[in-house]
Amino acid sequence: MSRIFTYQENGLSYTVTVFERDGQIFADITVTSGFMDVNAVYIGDDDFSGTSANLGGPLNMNGGGSQYEGETVQWDDAIALSRPGLGSEGTDKTTFLQEGETLTVLLNVDSIEDVDFFGIRATSTSTPEGSIKGVSGDPEDDDGDDGGDDDGDATYSKVFFVYDPDADILGGFIFTADDLPEDAEGTFADYVALMDSTSPNDIPLFNAVIFFQGEDLEEVFRLEGPFADADALLAAYDEAIQGVDVDGLMIAFVGDEDAAIEDDAEEEELEVI
Repeated sequence: MSRIFTYQENGLSYTVTVFERDGQIFADITVTSGFMDVNAVYIGDDDFSGTSANLGGPLNMNGGGSQYEGETVQWDDAIALSRPGLGSEGTDKTTFLQEGETLTVLLNVDSIEDVDFFGIRATSTSTPEGSIKGVSGDPEDDDGDDGGDDDGDATYSKVFFVYDPDADILGGFIFTADDLPEDAEGTFADYVALMDSTSPNDIPLFNAVIFFQGEDLEEVFRLEGPFADADALLAAYDEAIQGVDVDGLMIAFVGDEDAAIEDDAEEEELEVI
């Protein structure tokens, strides 16, 4: 499930898609027209009790940023992303978004349902004022595919953790969907959790992981190792499938090591001008 917010002002519009991946909640902020430099995001549920979070200074949401359709919003959390001003990076600044561009932010919530309001403090915008304190509510819930740049929710019928993929007889651990806990969906994260609970000391010994899908248990992908631990294994998987479309249960590339897309995002500089 994902939760979709929209915002439109003179000269600027964007959508925010809140989704879950590997047990964490993220937000994809996508500009549909205009441009903006996203300096901070605010999130709140429909319980307006308690003190409202506020970053203060140029990242504050005072005034219009505390209202939605005339009703006061109590922000539960606020996340600073960058300081106002494009600086020497100009439009290459990580948090500057133009039409069609997306910024993904990790949120500090346990569930998508904890996000009923989404606020964005942005400067260098295409609006007449040059900045916004955008507040979005009344989200649309989508029970289809989650957001995200990669399809980390692909499911597998069998996963084979292999010591030596070049050996005449392959040795390692084989798990099928029937081995997973009853509430598991069959994502790779589910299989890694099972492997980590079964024999975590073996993970650094694996040099490949083979993925199978469908009733016929057809091999669809191989991930090359080694991997330092469970976290490194999941990170390698996420990098390998970044930007790859999943059609039904079939990964779009099969054993193609060149299909992995590197994350070339540069470290963000918080520069004040």
